[in-house]
Amino acid sequence: MFKKILIANRGEIACRVIQSARKLGIHTVAVYSDADADALHVTLADEAVHIGPAPSNQSYIVIEKILDAIRKTGADAVHPGYGFLSENAAFAEALEKEGVVFIGPPVGAIQAMGDKITSKKLAAEAGVSTVPGHMGLIADAEEAVKIAAEIGYPVMIKASAGGGGKGMRIAWNDQEAREGFQSSKNEAKASFGDDRIFIEKFVTQPRHIEIQVLGDKHGAVLYLGERECSIQRRNQKVIEEAPSPFLDENTRRAMGEQAVALSKAVGYHSAGTVEFIVDGDRNFYFLEMNTRLQVEHPVTELITGIDLVEQMIRVAAGEKLSFGQDDVRLNGWAIESRLYAEDPYRNFLPSIGRLTRYRPPVEGERPDGTIVRNDTGVVEGGEISMYYDPMVAKLCTWAPNRLTAIDAMSAALDDFEVEGIGHNLPFLSAVMQHERFRAGRLTTAFIAEEFPDGFHGVEPDEDAAGPLASVAVLVHQALQNRAVQISGTIGHHRRFIGKDWVVTFGGRTLAVTLDASADGGYILIDDAEPVAVAGDWTPGRSHATFNIDGTAMGVKIDLIGSAIRLRWRGMDVKAHVRSPRVAELARLMPVKLPPDTSKMLLCPMPGVLSAVLVTEGQVVQAGQTLAVVEAMKMENTLRAEHSGMVKRVAVKAGASLAVDELIIEFE
Repeated sequence: MFKKILIANRGEIACRVIQSARKLGIHTVAVYSDADADALHVTLADEAVHIGPAPSNQSYIVIEKILDAIRKTGADAVHPGYGFLSENAAFAEALEKEGVVFIGPPVGAIQAMGDKITSKKLAAEAGVSTVPGHMGLIADAEEAVKIAAEIGYPVMIKASAGGGGKGMRIAWNDQEAREGFQSSKNEAKASFGDDRIFIEKFVTQPRHIEIQVLGDKHGAVLYLGERECSIQRRNQKVIEEAPSPFLDENTRRAMGEQAVALSKAVGYHSAGTVEFIVDGDRNFYFLEMNTRLQVEHPVTELITGIDLVEQMIRVAAGEKLSFGQDDVRLNGWAIESRLYAEDPYRNFLPSIGRLTRYRPPVEGERPDGTIVRNDTGVVEGGEISMYYDPMVAKLCTWAPNRLTAIDAMSAALDDFEVEGIGHNLPFLSAVMQHERFRAGRLTTAFIAEEFPDGFHGVEPDEDAAGPLASVAVLVHQALQNRAVQISGTIGHHRRFIGKDWVVTFGGRTLAVTLDASADGGYILIDDAEPVAVAGDWTPGRSHATFNIDGTAMGVKIDLIGSAIRLRWRGMDVKAHVRSPRVAELARLMPVKLPPDTSKMLLCPMPGVLSAVLVTEGQVVQAGQTLAVVEAMKMENTLRAEHSGMVKRVAVKAGASLAVDELIIEFE
């Protein structure tokens, strides 16, 4: 077994590898850039080596810098995690020359299957059903348009060395093919150091289902069930689960056996994933093979009980797999939600900044038998950088069945506190409550179809309004009790009993009567039957658990002026609790209008202004590209919402911009 493993990665996956290595008694080495000097993976590792500036093309994907770190520390093996150098054959070859073990597949398998163009050719030669497309390299945008037209729109433009949604665009016409080709090429170069592009037919209404494979160096290859990865946004996975709610046992076996056959054909060992597109009739088509550990591997671990990182280490050390295909059992259901540093209310644009609050739900088994797991690479007070992928954490839940796992995820998301950055927790909560998701009717178009105008929060319905109003009144009661607890003046146990309130939020007005006890009491809403209520909130706390008519609610609480902000299940309301007379007067107050920004192009996210494509005095048309902003390795094209003349260009290309910073002003 190895004595020291260097992890050529960062963030949560580096922390994950350290966890399994420590379990095996193996010393670990972290590498870090300027931006990651105080990162969690650096703290957890036994040693840490600085490898350069923040941009990954000057640090994490520079092979010679990783080799220098290996030489300095004497590591005898390297785990690449995912992304960066994990599927780089040149890196694996360089390690071999150094006499250092690569904890991953052989170089030949990386070359054969890590390259999407080559892998599709090999799959076709092996008789595997593949998606129609152009497998050759594409020279320029005009050739991309010609090929796309021949294949037939829509098409998927993809980076050959890509992954994680980087370097991918869907094109529905010639213009989108031309723009998508260049954007994919730029992202691929920045993210992977390889700008080769290919095009394939985009299959509409598909499911994205992948098979986890695991092999050793002695010829054994197994499949460990499947993962449903259809909930995607911008071709990047957001929510995954295992198993799939769509597959039957026969389809699962056929996909698994095909994945194993393909793996054996290239002499594969270590952990890997064979990805398929599956249509509504359960026909499946080979998409690609990822010759590395996947981001979503925890859900497979939860339903199989197999530590994939540990197995990768053991396989790399030459050990045989200690179990066979018949020993693999799928137990229960697991869900993974990816917590991203992005603002769902701004079309999921990247967000950066300091985590002023980061408090995940308690991990481990819950009293009801469900399990919560959170894989992360950050801590409270840490900085989310613009240089890397926006994923902050992977929250997972396990339960005996799918709906219970979803409900456990909903509760865990309610308990997850994140402040200081924009994040997608409200959106994840909304998906968990969505009827179509709960029914398992999924395709990769789920988000586009169900949230066509983006995410604007969840409005409380009749079922949610009452509980939220009850929570608001209980919070208000606690504030009132704190206000009267003046030492030596009023008795400590005084409570307001039988008090009438009017609660307003989201255009709703509810009449609430509270019959208070020490920690709750009974509440009547609009003269309905009284319900028992209780809560453990005290002033100063940002999260509390309430019990409303027998239902537990984990609610995030903020005080904003006279309003009580409540966040729960994707809802975000500002509730006002007033006496009937004050509520009557409040209705007479004028509404403050937001400032007019219709003649301004504001930066929608923090990032670097890659290009400004207009000049002062130029007339632009609706839909015309104005500027390009790069953030977290993704290019974001900013277009004109309406026709007009450019009055002023406020910043130059190359500038680092804050959110809502002025870029262009119009006449």
